Amino acid sequence: MTKILLENLQLPNGQVLDNRFFKSAMSETMADSQGAPSDDLIALYDFWAKQGMGVLVTGNVMVDGRYLGEPGNVVLDSDAHLAQFRKWAAVGEKNGVPIWIQLNHPGKQMYRSINQTPIAPSAIPISGGSASAFRPPKEMTVFDIKEARDKFIAAGLRAKAAGFTGVQLHAAHGYLINQFLSPADNQRTDRYGGSLDNRMRFLVEVYQGLREKVGPDFTIALKLNASDFKEEGFGFEDCKYVVKTMSDLGIDLIEISGGNYETPVFGSEYENGAGFVTYALALADLTSVPIVSTGGFRKVTQMEEAIKEGVSMIGLARPFVLRPSLVNDYRQVGDLQLTTPRLTTGLPKLDKALGPIIGVSYYEAQMKRLAKGKSVTISQNAWPYLLQTVKAHGLSAFKPRRK
Repeated sequence: MTKILLENLQLPNGQVLDNRFFKSAMSETMADSQGAPSDDLIALYDFWAKQGMGVLVTGNVMVDGRYLGEPGNVVLDSDAHLAQFRKWAAVGEKNGVPIWIQLNHPGKQMYRSINQTPIAPSAIPISGGSASAFRPPKEMTVFDIKEARDKFIAAGLRAKAAGFTGVQLHAAHGYLINQFLSPADNQRTDRYGGSLDNRMRFLVEVYQGLREKVGPDFTIALKLNASDFKEEGFGFEDCKYVVKTMSDLGIDLIEISGGNYETPVFGSEYENGAGFVTYALALADLTSVPIVSTGGFRKVTQMEEAIKEGVSMIGLARPFVLRPSLVNDYRQVGDLQLTTPRLTTGLPKLDKALGPIIGVSYYEAQMKRLAKGKSVTISQNAWPYLLQTVKAHGLSAFKPRRK
């Protein structure tokens, strides 16, 4: 009898994924100096594609080179580096594993060290402890909105031309699409603000414009917050409406996560290590479109139970860095429990202040090791990774970053 996590999954567009293991996006920061996928990044995905996941979703690829989420982001806003993108897509085809590019625009979540004039639906600055890392944004004009929409569409079309089998629109974690969706970030009074239908207009226009260009067979997936977890932000009732609307429009798969820079719960381990599964299960009852639950899974028994209850795939990111052979190990053993190291500087106050940076820095370093054919280093000593990040990115390394 086939183990439940090894059962295949057919998407609404007909694409078949071999199993229920969904490699969720992590920001690799491994672009070359021109914003193209580096040979090391391609090597990393060649390695991962041999590990048997159902699908690999790349770290966020920026649709406009003027606006980066962080240094080292890959950019797909021209045909200049399509040869490298073709090499990237080819490692998936060679190994029989789909690779989907995650398309993103940071909006106002762009460090002042990268760009002094970020744009956003409304001129509302980021608040909280990370506020000093970001410049107040300029409110987007209608021209800016249409330009950003067209950048997403063009990037998706280029991804298809390069040989990728799908893309994922990043509408979570407080980035531009999420900013349009959130009433806390979008206080426009035109057709792109106000009601939820208006606030999701940008997402709908991106999706419909891209679908028209790429056709019905190319996978378009969506990453969406269950909630922003902040007062007057994008809540779960909003999420349910967006899921239902996008399902009716023909989206192929929806991954559920949550949080943003102001409330950075994404990737956190809570609810006994089962992240957003409660939300994902509720959404699975609303739609026939496959729902992916991402965040916090560390026991195979939890993953199997989530699939039995109605989630379609299990999103994992960091576990595929520390234990790339997870899927093949599951084939052989079945019951597995995953552990992630608790990195520390030895100074509790510093750990609390820099916890997210410590984790991101560590996993970025391990991905670079995997790309070079090296094994990961399991360590609790945070200092080498903090110092390595400072060397690469300067003092901006001490600003909060996405997982």
